Amino acid sequence: MAPIELTSIDIGRAALKMAVTESRTEEQALRQQLMEQQGIQTVAIDFGGEFVPSVKKIIERAVVAAQRQGLVPSNHVGEGAVAGAVRAALGQISSQAVGLSVGGKIGVARQGEHLCVAIYLGIGVLNLNEVAVGLAHRSLPA
Repeated sequence: MAPIELTSIDIGRAALKMAVTESRTEEQALRQQLMEQQGIQTVAIDFGGEFVPSVKKIIERAVVAAQRQGLVPSNHVGEGAVAGAVRAALGQISSQAVGLSVGGKIGVARQGEHLCVAIYLGIGVLNLNEVAVGLAHRSLPA
């Protein structure tokens, strides 16, 4: 039986689900479920710190995790797809986060030519927190 070909919206939904998991246990269960039921490869990465200095680390962590889990090849095409999607997702939330502390999770999902990155984070100073989500898609050869 051939795997179901999903759309970018489906892969984006999977990335967002990964980004909002609350624990490693929930994350691992969801990874297994998405792979078994829909053939979607996923990974999630935690991060935190002051926003601007953290951008480079956020991108690097997402690229390395996607490569280690086999979502993308270890070459400039795979690295560029993940890095570009992370930057696009961060761009959606940067106006809220610049100059503040952030903490959250990145969800990366891939099936076929679709790769999506979702970033779910809290932005705050002291106990005054905001929540933001960024989501981006890239296409790359299967």
